Formats: sequence, structure tokens, C-alpha cells
Amino acid sequence: RAAEWQLDQPAWSGRLRITARGSTAFIRLEDKTSGELFAQAPVEQFPGIAVESVTDSSRYFVIRVEDENGRRAFIGVGFVDRGDAFDFNVALQDHFKWVKQQSELARQDPDQGPKLDLGFKEGQTIKLNIANMKKKEGAPGNPRPRPAGPGGLTLLPPPPGGRDGGERPPCPPGPARLPGTPITDSVLSWPQPSAPAAPAAPAADAWGDFAKASG
Repeated sequence: RAAEWQLDQPAWSGRLRITARGSTAFIRLEDKTSGELFAQAPVEQFPGIAVESVTDSSRYFVIRVEDENGRRAFIGVGFVDRGDAFDFNVALQDHFKWVKQQSELARQDPDQGPKLDLGFKEGQTIKLNIANMKKKEGAPGNPRPRPAGPGGLTLLPPPPGGRDGGERPPCPPGPARLPGTPITDSVLSWPQPSAPAAPAAPAADAWGDFAKASG
């Protein structure tokens, strides 16, 4: 019973912290200014003998402290605020709830669960719908269309790097002409003028000026 304690003259006052290492929780009584450890109570089970509530108050507890040499002692602790006592209980409960969940997960065998069979059965097929797929431009089997010129010929674009920077219209196809070959009506399709041709000069007149020159 907390009423049997000398609550008006506590032997020590400070702060209380709860830490954990593995599955064990530690109640640490520390100096509220320097943080120096006054006493520590390891808790391996809650509720248990390491932490017990008094019968006449919800703000006071009996804890079992232990030093480095293994010596133990039971002391009474109490909180001025009832909310701090509630947080003390909740912190211990949450820790050991987590310890219980970890132990249950460790006992579960992953091989006992249902296995997923993703293999094909005998005679099983898969249907792929590729009707909406389009061939890329320039891919094999889908040649890129080119503009057609006169006479059904295919015209290529002019080479880059022209002086005027513009594109020249392609010349219509026609028979090749050797240098020095006169153009006749058989090559050109348009009519020639009907004016009579001038009579050709004699060969002697054509070379007369050169014959008179000296040398």
C-alpha cells in the first residue's frame, strides 16, 4: 500500500526512462539534471515480479532494481501526475506486445504456406492480341513512300549545301547528249520556227580572212 510510505519525504526524486535491448526492457531512474543513473530495473516479463502496482493507487508501483553485481532490492516509485503513470504502463505493454509478435513470426515456417505454381500445364497456351500494334516508319516490310516525278520516275531530294539555300526543281528525264552534238528535232519535242535558213557561205569565203593574213 502506498499509504504506508513516507510520500511527503521521498528518499530520492528524478526522472524515469524506459529503454529496451532485445526482448528486455529497462526502467532507469536518472538524475533529472545530469542524467546520472541512480538505479535500474530490468524487466523480462510484464506483468511480473519486476513491476507491480500497489493496491491503493494507480500512480505508485513497486519495482525490483538490480546492480552490476546482481544484487536486487524492491523499492517503491510514484508519479506526481496520473498521466505519467498511464504512459509508464502503456510503454511497458507496447514493448512486450512487440516481443510477442516477434516470437510468433519466428515460429512460423515459411514452407508451410501455400505455394504459387506459375508453370504452364500440359497443352496450355497463351493468346496475345497484337492487332493494335503499328509498324515503325522505315521498318522492314513497310517501305517509306517517296514522291513520284513525271513519267512515273522517283525523284530524290536535292543534295544539301546549295549556294542559294533553296531547292532546285528536278530536270525532266531525256536522252543524254554528247559534247558538240547538235540538237535536232528528234530530241526536242517542241516545233522549230518555219523561217527559211540562210544559204551557207562557200568554204573559200569562210577562210578568206585567214588566207590574206601573213604567215
